[in-house]
Amino acid sequence: MKKIKSKNLFFYLFILPCVVSLTMVVVIPLIYGVYYSFTSWNGITTPSFIGLGNYIKVFSDKEFLNSLWFTTKFAVLSVIIINFLGLSLALLVTQEFKGTNLLRTIFFMPNLIGGLILGFIWQFIFIEVFYGVGEKIGFEFLKAWLSTTKTGFWGLIILTSWQMAGYIMIIYIAYLETVPKDLLEAAEIDGANSWQKFRNVTFPLVAPAFTVSMFLTLSNSFKLYDQNLSLTNGGPYNSTQMVAMNIYNTAFAENKMAYAQSKAIVFFIIITVISLTQVWYNRRKEVDY
Repeated sequence: MKKIKSKNLFFYLFILPCVVSLTMVVVIPLIYGVYYSFTSWNGITTPSFIGLGNYIKVFSDKEFLNSLWFTTKFAVLSVIIINFLGLSLALLVTQEFKGTNLLRTIFFMPNLIGGLILGFIWQFIFIEVFYGVGEKIGFEFLKAWLSTTKTGFWGLIILTSWQMAGYIMIIYIAYLETVPKDLLEAAEIDGANSWQKFRNVTFPLVAPAFTVSMFLTLSNSFKLYDQNLSLTNGGPYNSTQMVAMNIYNTAFAENKMAYAQSKAIVFFIIITVISLTQVWYNRRKEVDY
């Protein structure tokens, strides 16, 4: 009994710093944020309570709603592309041939580059390299890649997919390497081809990887800010502005702190509902073995 109590004591002592840090950095600011979202606080004057005024204004704010729609389209498409690329790369580097470790390193390296730096790198590629290539081969659409909403949208998709695919690949590799080989051999003996083995054996067994990967890519896509700032800065005319940038500009460019906080609360609720729904749905599709 004494040993059990001492283990419990050490357990609580070890997690205490984490709990305190989490409370101070996340929980308390969240509570203050919810309070300020019901006020007219601008970061300087004393806040005054205005009730649901900020929230009513949020749902009639065309710029915020446009950025929310743009972010939603970006999130849906990037989740599909990143997970497809991540799984494809994982299937490639789990094959038995020389150089797989080198390929894993190469594919993962873009994830080590910071978001701002990555945005500036791809900005140079889209503006300078694409323009030069477009001028030589006569493709006009390559000359002004970030000057329109459509091409700016695809620029963000390309950047994010290139950065995240290698990270998601690592998650799929971890699950692919745990698939029992005897099941694959049994399926092969029964006459299953490569596609049938993947669809009926491998795919159901790596379902937990889809749950984790989709959650990470979905939450990351909705919260994207650094890449959006450095690649397009929301242009042209805020048409590629994502929600995180819209909230930041409302708070620090317009000094509407309470209004920005109400946007953040609404955004937080949307992300929470979508993420929990995705996890719940994917959990139902998982297979135990």
